[in-house]
Amino acid sequence: MFLSVFDMFKIGIGPSSSHTMGPMVAAARFLDAMRASEHRFAGVKGSLHGSLAFTGAGHATDRAVILGLAGFEPESYDAEAAEAALEEIRDRRTISPDGLGTLAFDPGTDLAFDYDTALPGHANGMRLWATDAQGDTLLQETYYSIGGGFVLTEAELEAGRDTDVGPPVPYPFKSAAEMLEMATASGLSVAQMKRANELSRGGTAKLDDGIKRIWQVMEDCIDRGLSTDGILPGGLKVRRRAKPIHDALQAERGRNLDAPHMINDWMAAYAMAVNEENAAGGQVVTAPTNGAAGVVPAVIRYWLDHVPSASRDRIPDFLLTASAIGGLVKYNASISGAEAGCQAEVGSASAMAAAGLCAVMGGTPAQIENAAEIALEHHLGMTCDPVRGLVQVPCIERNGLGAVKAVTAASLALRGDGVHLVPLDACIETMRQVGADMAEKYKETSLGGLAVNVPNC
Repeated sequence: MFLSVFDMFKIGIGPSSSHTMGPMVAAARFLDAMRASEHRFAGVKGSLHGSLAFTGAGHATDRAVILGLAGFEPESYDAEAAEAALEEIRDRRTISPDGLGTLAFDPGTDLAFDYDTALPGHANGMRLWATDAQGDTLLQETYYSIGGGFVLTEAELEAGRDTDVGPPVPYPFKSAAEMLEMATASGLSVAQMKRANELSRGGTAKLDDGIKRIWQVMEDCIDRGLSTDGILPGGLKVRRRAKPIHDALQAERGRNLDAPHMINDWMAAYAMAVNEENAAGGQVVTAPTNGAAGVVPAVIRYWLDHVPSASRDRIPDFLLTASAIGGLVKYNASISGAEAGCQAEVGSASAMAAAGLCAVMGGTPAQIENAAEIALEHHLGMTCDPVRGLVQVPCIERNGLGAVKAVTAASLALRGDGVHLVPLDACIETMRQVGADMAEKYKETSLGGLAVNVPNC
């Protein structure tokens, strides 16, 4: 099993990896399918299903699909160009993607929110079809946005998990138990095994430059969030809080009267800064999703700014270790809030961050596995119930608490020898089972929980 560090950490845009990035990627894939077809097309249409329908408006899913059909992609997204393209599409009711000419597309009628038809493969389903001049369908595809910006067609989803077609990797662990066995046999750390796997698929420069880019985008996102105030878009009138909290902490820094627990405020401010940027549609890194994007960078920033032994040279070890844990969760359970609740998003992110911090603090593979398990265990059962379908309440604060839990989990693991009662594999399987049993209204539909018990205005 191989999931790259660049699969777990994707550069993209807010507010959601599954509801914004994924649909945009799906639309881009459909354009490629159209270009590969022998047909000549006159128009394109689509429909959103399940969670993509119920919370699509709050997550800008329709906007993402329209822009994807116009040729935009998450990593190269240009906000100014996107706004101009949207205005032109609404006025002309056409799109003109490269290589396909001008196609009829009316955003008001040709992209439907289908609240009644749930697609069988995943809660985040969408259909796209291309038509001829008479409106007859010439090409159709069903896509599932399965979390973290990952997109599968219906056929790919049915093919199952073992669809990696690349060359073999030296350490193909599919479980935490296998990971620990391979670490013991090889004498390598989790990060070293993960690095060897990455290098088997690409060169050193590609890996090192890519990781450096990931952290740069994460750090820039924190800094933007810490320097920006105002009201977040969407109608809830949620005020940005990271900047005033950070400003107050800086003003208070150095006083002998500060309570030790104030370090939690620093971590929360870093995480909230990222998720406020995400809620505003800014550039973020999935870690492993947009809704949980603040946890990992917040813990790295805490480590760099507040732990005396920290060194930027170890950031790759942090991210490689974190991606190894995230890959296990995704492969054996889910990182999708629409599939398993927020335990799959913030819970996974907290486990990844705990493992990464434990690694750079000198933890053994067994301690790293323990740290990830502690963090994930104490997110089990967490619902995904965003108010008005916006990735704001409770999502922004939840990332702050996920970061605090991650640091605590890493610290507890480092106080032990790695021997513990609940294996990470058992915890991941428990999370999968809880997600399967969880009522759909608590899985990113905004039909239950806080979403119906908090006023929307």
